[in-house]
Formats: sequence, C-alpha cells, structure tokens
Amino acid sequence: MANNRLFDGITVFVQVVKCGGFGAAAEATGHSNSYVSKEIAKLESRLGVRLLNRTTRSIALTPEGKTYYQECVQLISDAEQAVAEITQSTVEPKGTLKVSCPVWFGKQYLADVFTTYLSRYPEVTLDLDMSDKPIDVIADGYDLVIRATAKLDDSSLICKRIYSSRICTVASKQYLKVYGYPQHPSELSAHSCFCYTNLKKFNVWEYRDKAGNKTLVEVQQRVLSNSTEMSLALVDNGLGIIRVPEFYIEAQLQSGELTLLFDDYIFPEIDVYALYPTRKHVASKVSCFLDLITEIVTPF
Repeated sequence: MANNRLFDGITVFVQVVKCGGFGAAAEATGHSNSYVSKEIAKLESRLGVRLLNRTTRSIALTPEGKTYYQECVQLISDAEQAVAEITQSTVEPKGTLKVSCPVWFGKQYLADVFTTYLSRYPEVTLDLDMSDKPIDVIADGYDLVIRATAKLDDSSLICKRIYSSRICTVASKQYLKVYGYPQHPSELSAHSCFCYTNLKKFNVWEYRDKAGNKTLVEVQQRVLSNSTEMSLALVDNGLGIIRVPEFYIEAQLQSGELTLLFDDYIFPEIDVYALYPTRKHVASKVSCFLDLITEIVTPF
C-alpha cells in the first residue's frame, strides 16, 4: 500500500536548511514559526531520526539529515522539472540559476556568457558566487559549479570540460633582475615563492623534463594565499615567483610584464570543468547556460 505521507514536510525541511533557520523559512514559505517547527517535528517522528540539531541561535544538519537533505533537494528538482516539461516551460528557461566559479576565470572568460545569458533569457535570475573555495554542489544548492583542477575527485556529479590551460611558473623582470634567474626547478628552494593554499600540497611543485624525468621541489613559502589575484598583484610588483594556470597571466606574458620560467620543461595541463548534479533531465536554465559556454568560451 502506498505511503500517502511520503512527501509531507519535505519542502519545509529543505527551506529550513536553505534559509538557515525556522524564522527565515517561515517567512519564505508564508507560514508561522510554529507551523514550520511542527512540520519538522512530525517529519523527524515519521522517519525515526533527528534531522536537525537546534540551538537558540542556529541549526545544523545531523549526518542523517545531510543525507536526507541531498536526496530531498534532488527530489524537489526532479518534481519541478516534471512540471516544467508538462507545461512546456522548458522551452524558455525560468527561475534562478545558482553558479559558483573562480573570480579570475569568471571575469576573463564568463562575463560575456553571463551578459548574453541574461539578455537572451529575461526570466532567469543569476545567483553568482565568485570564489575558489570548495563547494558541496548538492548540499549548498548550486545548479552549476565551475572549477579548475589537474585531477577531478571521484564524484556523482556530471562533469563537462570547458577549457584547458598550461600551468606556468613566472616572475617579473624586476624580481629576476634583483634575485637572479633560476635555471633549474631545484633552484626554486632558494627563491621567494607564492603558494596557493587551496591545493593539497601547495608547497611542493612538480616538474618533468622532456625526457620524462620528474623533479619535486619543496619551495620557500614567501606568501600563502587562497587568492590567485592578490598573489599575482604582489608578483607583478617584484616580490616573488608563482605557479599558475596560463589563463590568469596571458596578458602579462604578451606584454612582457611577466617572464616564463623553465620553458624547456613540459608544462602540465589543468582543465576547467562545469560540474552539476546528476539527474535524468537537466533543467533548461542549466543546459542553455552550458550551451552558451560552448558557444562563447575559447575551445580547449
């Protein structure tokens, strides 16, 4: 016999998590605080588990709550997609597209995509998170995340490669004039280096020569930062050496502001991916955005 109460409380639960509290969820759903609280209590009672840990100031998902939340978000998305298909609203994207992408890549390569997307689809609102920080696509409610990585972690997410770039080691002419030009990667241990802390082994730089020989260098960490943009500004001012994807520094290389080091070595590649939740039917607001990236962004 079907469980007629299977979906009771799910939308309220998801709103509580997304809004970060009962009061905000009540305002978002048009209900009272007591109604929201009772719905969560009934849902927990029916499931036989605690979904949320509550204090007077905040809420937090329990491990069981996090798992259930991820499934509920997908369930609601699938239901909305089904309604959209029946009403044929998928012809024209609507709603909010929540996207996270690195600041520099977004400014350099996606500004035209965002502009065209907003102009072409006036009924879509963009919710943009410009950062390099790790994102839980499903739990944080993102439709699409853009990330640059040399190796993707195993994931249930769908991955679409949209760009590739060399990883370059560079310094300003000012720095090289004062501190000397390293001829071999091993000499980096005597130089001031800028390390990107979002990498697992940010202070160990790997190089391969054209014969395939590998060199691992534990660099001297002059600056640790999770902002490539800030680090590059300091490197431009002659303060050290940095290792970054080429898409960050194309203009400086062309102008001669930065000098490419170790150009007789093999440059490793880094790929830029669009990541989005696995689902049977991709929402038109997502698929149209992906189509625009393919159309506008320079091919890898």
